[in-house]
Amino acid sequence: MEGEKKPSALSDVGAWAMNVISSVGIIMANKQLMSLNGYAFTFATTLTGFHFAVTALVGLLSNATGYSSSKDVPLWELLWFSIVANVSITGMNLSLMLNSVGFYQISKLSMIPVVCVMEWILHNKHYSREVKMSVLVVVIGVGVCTITDVKVNAKGFLCACIAVFSTSLQQISIGSLQKKYSIGSFELLSKTAPIQALSLLLLGPFIDYYLGGKFIANYRMSSGATLFILLSCSLAVFCNISQYLCIGRFSAVSFQVLGHMKTVFVLTLGWLLFDSQLTFKNIVGMIIAVLGMIIYSWAMEVEKQSSTKITHHTKHSLTEEEIRLLKEGVENTPLKDIELGGVKG
Repeated sequence: MEGEKKPSALSDVGAWAMNVISSVGIIMANKQLMSLNGYAFTFATTLTGFHFAVTALVGLLSNATGYSSSKDVPLWELLWFSIVANVSITGMNLSLMLNSVGFYQISKLSMIPVVCVMEWILHNKHYSREVKMSVLVVVIGVGVCTITDVKVNAKGFLCACIAVFSTSLQQISIGSLQKKYSIGSFELLSKTAPIQALSLLLLGPFIDYYLGGKFIANYRMSSGATLFILLSCSLAVFCNISQYLCIGRFSAVSFQVLGHMKTVFVLTLGWLLFDSQLTFKNIVGMIIAVLGMIIYSWAMEVEKQSSTKITHHTKHSLTEEEIRLLKEGVENTPLKDIELGGVKG
């Protein structure tokens, strides 16, 4: 849109950095909060409800103070998006519970090709050979460093399929809704967060009871657990905002590909902070994954420059119809109306 300020490369890097740092931070905080060696707060779905409740509160305060504005988006689209997003969260939790860690990682890696196919079907989007090859390198690298045992059952496979499909659809919808209604990432998040918070806080305790066999009302809250819940919720605000920012500026595929950088950071920090084992296989896989991300960034930049050149050429080239109309306009203009330099006395 003419006159609209385009995001700079520095702000793009800032959005990615915010997402990576907040995502890795929230994983580390939740690891301490939910592990048996930590505070054993095993209510993941309810915790996600807390995350969206705090995010909704931040959005409400932002609108009230005039920092952000509220644009009209049909309620049915917000409800549809929130349902898809909540199915994604629940599906991921069920997939992790019913499947082995190896198959869970495979299902997460499959999101990249699924997003590519869905964007091709929904938005007729095509990818260059270089982009496809770089995506394959990233998938192989992350697979090498994360996939161990692979066990699958019918229920787990179904939950994984639902989780992958709904998560992919949610991430594509974030970008399409922002473009469709010319709404900013934070404004869209402010509208969807209250709906997700309410539904997750109502249904979350029952889902967590099904997953873990414990009800949150029976959990003995300590000051340490409260502190880590607050930390997790604070990081979730930045994580949610940066996710919407990144997908709004780039694409769901780019978010998935470069998002696997978080996997590399989590493995490294787990080795540094929690004495997790880091094998030669992990290191090789991380190197391949990082190499694939570098190739992907290069391929996307080449594709972007090529698209810009085509747009620039098209913009400055007159069509045959435009040339014909221009000639007719000159021929039909009386000589007395045309003066040297185009200025009439």
